[in-house]
Amino acid sequence: MLDKKKFYINGEWVSPKSYETIDIINPATEDVCAKISLGNKEDVNEAVQSAKTAFKTWAFSTKEERLAPLEKLYELYKKRWADIANAITLEMGAPKDFATKLQAGTGAAHIKTFIRYLKEFNFEKPLGEHAKNQRIIYEPKGVCALITPWNWPMNQTCLKVMPAIASGCTMVLKPSEVAPLSAMILAELIHEAKFPKGVFNLVNGDGANTGNALTSHPDINMISFTGSTRAGALISQNAAKDFKRVSLELGGKGANIIFKDADPKAIERGALRCFRNSGQSCNAPTRMLVEKSMYTNAVERVKQFANEMKVDDPNKEGEHIGPVVSEVQYKKIQSLIQKGIDEGATLVAGGIGKPDGIEKGYFVKPTAFADVNNNMEIARTEIFGPVLSIIPFENEEEAIKIANDTDYGLTNYIQTQDKEKANRVARKLRSGMVDVNGAGIAVDAPFGGFKHSGIGREAGKEGLLEFLEVKSIGGWN
Repeated sequence: MLDKKKFYINGEWVSPKSYETIDIINPATEDVCAKISLGNKEDVNEAVQSAKTAFKTWAFSTKEERLAPLEKLYELYKKRWADIANAITLEMGAPKDFATKLQAGTGAAHIKTFIRYLKEFNFEKPLGEHAKNQRIIYEPKGVCALITPWNWPMNQTCLKVMPAIASGCTMVLKPSEVAPLSAMILAELIHEAKFPKGVFNLVNGDGANTGNALTSHPDINMISFTGSTRAGALISQNAAKDFKRVSLELGGKGANIIFKDADPKAIERGALRCFRNSGQSCNAPTRMLVEKSMYTNAVERVKQFANEMKVDDPNKEGEHIGPVVSEVQYKKIQSLIQKGIDEGATLVAGGIGKPDGIEKGYFVKPTAFADVNNNMEIARTEIFGPVLSIIPFENEEEAIKIANDTDYGLTNYIQTQDKEKANRVARKLRSGMVDVNGAGIAVDAPFGGFKHSGIGREAGKEGLLEFLEVKSIGGWN
């Protein structure tokens, strides 16, 4: 069992003031794999004060002073790539190949991308030719509370830490208490890259105590949070008390609109995209909307795909899905699968219980429901497991109406070979992102949503701007 009870504060690994600890559970075995401390108000205050002191100089650092350690960090990350992937497999059950290629890979991609955007970004510029003595300056927002989730632990951590560093902010990171191990490796790399003391700090803990102490701290200037919509609302209340800047990446209930002229692989591609990462992605297309003329055929194809999808030990190589992250998540998913049955949806694949031959671990059967209507709870609630709802539609207008009839607005999907229709529908979907025919969303494209899916954008230039305030200066010489 790993002993990970220390926090990283002011450039050092320090013993916490708190004596409270929590076990980290390997979701594939249900065994304890590590132990961490739960930070209290005193721990949080020490980290915040460290970041506040560092901000006095880091805020005025040059591009070169930020780029040098970031570039060193990228090189160090590549050397520890396998360690990061193994940590992700251990803490949240991502299969070995998936953890290596995508989970750890996205972290590296974001470091590289923000290095490029930092090099290109102009932190000072004139307003325009019409007002030559007017200057626009982009300045760091200040001390940031960064709170990251367990489902894509390194992806989300790097989406926050890297632009915060690049912008000149200082920070306190609280990774998910369910899956903090990969973030702690990143802290080791940041230490090795020799960032100035206090620029980056890490305090482990839960949301109710550590997270609350962090987001309500008077010296925090900005909160960047990824997680549930419910938690996002509570954090917003904390932030509102003293007008902290807030960036929220929350839930989703993406619609995948499959028209009758979709390409031959669209059904299977959509099902895979839903089940991948054991369904634990906020941007997963969990509602498959299918044109009625091909609905029966689509249901049969999803049934076959789901029944053939492998669920196995995440330490094995190959294409399969692993467990969901925890017993709490497992029970929630099971209850929602039962809810779908009780609501009258037709269970075409999967269902209650663990896959055949698996007795231990939080493994869920890839599950698909047909004859779903958009008023059912399984069509409206973010299940966060490998559960797909298949909904018929009559025409383009109805498909758009169903897709938009949700509290969420993160990512929607369109499958059609009619380019004009694809563009037309994409414009009408109320979501921050739209993926057409499996093209994917670029690593540096703005990531974020409408409605209950959050506020703000991550990744690329927009992600850097989230950590910057705009200052106008008149009479610049």
